[in-house]
Amino acid sequence: MRILSGIQPSGSLHLGNYFGMMKPALKLQEEGEAFYFIANYHSMTSLFDPEKRRQNTLEVALDFLACGLDTSRTVFFRQSDVPEVTELTWILTSLTPMGLLERCHSYKDKLAKGIMPNHGLFAYPVLMASDILIYDSNIVPVGKDQKQHVEVARDIAIKFNQQYGETFVLPEPQIQADTAAVPGLDGQKMSKSYGNTIEIFGNEKMLRKKIMGLVMDSRSVEEPKPDADRNIAIQLMKLVAPAEVATDYEEKLRSGGFGYGELKKALFEHYWNFFSEARERRKELLNNLDTVEQILQNGAEKARGIAQTVLKRARRASGLE
Repeated sequence: MRILSGIQPSGSLHLGNYFGMMKPALKLQEEGEAFYFIANYHSMTSLFDPEKRRQNTLEVALDFLACGLDTSRTVFFRQSDVPEVTELTWILTSLTPMGLLERCHSYKDKLAKGIMPNHGLFAYPVLMASDILIYDSNIVPVGKDQKQHVEVARDIAIKFNQQYGETFVLPEPQIQADTAAVPGLDGQKMSKSYGNTIEIFGNEKMLRKKIMGLVMDSRSVEEPKPDADRNIAIQLMKLVAPAEVATDYEEKLRSGGFGYGELKKALFEHYWNFFSEARERRKELLNNLDTVEQILQNGAEKARGIAQTVLKRARRASGLE
């Protein structure tokens, strides 16, 4: 079973990235042959600073490795180090109906938010299909909001297979049903586009300030909070603290006489401790950037070996050779 997942280098990785993508990926690396890539081609639809892209790509590599990615079990690489994916994207584009892309939720959502569309944003699902199909991927773990893109990849693969003969493996989405919804500083879904993130790694003073600035209601310390389970700090506490600790703080809020300030202080301490070992690993990696680069190059070499085989199949099937 081959598992494929990617993450965009659009900024510092945060708790939403960790619990939504990275933690499930770290678990899945024990269940099959995992291919994880840094989606720097995808970042080109919204990030236009080349130095920032290079730096973000390095940061993602450091963060993922520090959080426990096992390179003896996984193939970890930069998307752009496998240029075959762009050729396959064109081959797939030639068969992809416009209507299929126009119906994609992510594109429509960005239009609704007033984001100026470019062709890359519109054709994003075709590149994602190429990412998936070029490695004969069986399983693609995604959140509910990304399920449609895997379905699009299947639709494109089926259309190609019908037109040119059986060429591509049909991938299956694996919805992370138990993935926690991670609220941001303002209570919305944590997202870099909303500017409401808590980074996995970063300056202690800055991160403490962010957590102490979590948006709370105006109820007094003394008042009981029967809806404590919906409190942002409690929801975050459940992710980074032992279950019994989070339950204890939730009960304190329900009972009254416990202030939000104390809750936020406790949340910061548990959050800081949760990533303490990863911070130490990251420091070591930062002092050994040649090793990090070699890991990415080794991963790209393995990925290209498979990508070239699959691309050759597609070229032969479609009459390009």
